[in-house]
Amino acid sequence: MSEALPLPRGFHAYVTNVGVKDTTDDFTIVAADAPCTAAGVFTKSSFAGPSVIVSRAHVASGTARAMVVLSKNANVATGAAGLADAQEVVAGVAVNLGCAPTDILIASTGVIGRRYPMDRIRAGLAAIPTPLPGTDAAAVARGIMTTDTVPKTASASIGDVRIVGVAKGVGMIEPDMATMIAMFFTDAALDAATLDAAFRSVIDRTFNCVSVDTDTSTSDTAVILASGAAGPISVAEFTAGLYAVAESLTKQVARDGEGAETLIEVTVDGAVSYEQAKRVAKAIVNSPLVKTAVHGADPNWGRVAMAVGKSTTAAEVDQDTVVIRFGTQEVYPALLDETGLAALSEYMRGDDVLIHVTLAAPDGSRGNCTATVWGCDLTDGYVRINADYTT
Repeated sequence: MSEALPLPRGFHAYVTNVGVKDTTDDFTIVAADAPCTAAGVFTKSSFAGPSVIVSRAHVASGTARAMVVLSKNANVATGAAGLADAQEVVAGVAVNLGCAPTDILIASTGVIGRRYPMDRIRAGLAAIPTPLPGTDAAAVARGIMTTDTVPKTASASIGDVRIVGVAKGVGMIEPDMATMIAMFFTDAALDAATLDAAFRSVIDRTFNCVSVDTDTSTSDTAVILASGAAGPISVAEFTAGLYAVAESLTKQVARDGEGAETLIEVTVDGAVSYEQAKRVAKAIVNSPLVKTAVHGADPNWGRVAMAVGKSTTAAEVDQDTVVIRFGTQEVYPALLDETGLAALSEYMRGDDVLIHVTLAAPDGSRGNCTATVWGCDLTDGYVRINADYTT
């Protein structure tokens, strides 16, 4: 069991099993002791689930009281009845906390196309203790897991201010954002506009840079609640701390990708824009050929060159001056002999593999923009997990 991680001041939690699918924890509430500032980022899928629809509307005010998560059932593609079910859950939590339903945010994760087992959930709602008894973020992380193999937590402290984050997600991961739920809690005092701007900036550079299988979920949700109990903090310091927490969770999600054995980190620099750098990096990390090469510890840099080529035009890139590296070892344009390739193959048997590409324009110039993205190798374990997901 993971080590306990206290929530920041001003928050309490409740984690239990209500029988959504099995006997593991599947119902989680984290609530602020009083209404607080809030921000959220959600999937851009046109098939967004009721939880996303409800939370997107509720967080628009910039304030919230609590976040409730149901795991092992996404409640997506369930029509008007599914939306009514989500609204009933929100209303039930609000009654317990003594606030309006619009103060409650909700997320769901799991199988698509099945309604909640509402009889069991109603019984669970009626049994919510008052006040909420927990303060352990690690228990929250365990309560939101589906096919995750480990709970995902991270934290940072800046003076008296703490930032704690939890996340879940291992498959159907391709921004925006990923089949993932991420919740951040802080005792910093920040106004809603400042919190929203900082949160969106961090999410764009972390969770929107992770990919497991190129499939965008219907339920992606990232939310932050700020209780204000620790007082004000500089925006720059807060953003740096939030980035550190989100980056850690992003890497944990990529490392725990379904069936994954290797974390792949791709950095592209020398780009003329962040958009170009990210586009090329995502093409590399999403390539099944690159993923399988990493899985097989095969330093086949030709697959990286392929991904660079398919994501750019000849007007953007001069192939003769692009540089490709695995780790710190250049593999193109300076080629390795058999001894060097064998050493590189040994490097690729490690837990982490870095692929580094430096771009160059046709005139030989290099830009000053960089992007880093994260993903994982493609294994037979991924196929087995998803071949048997609903059965």
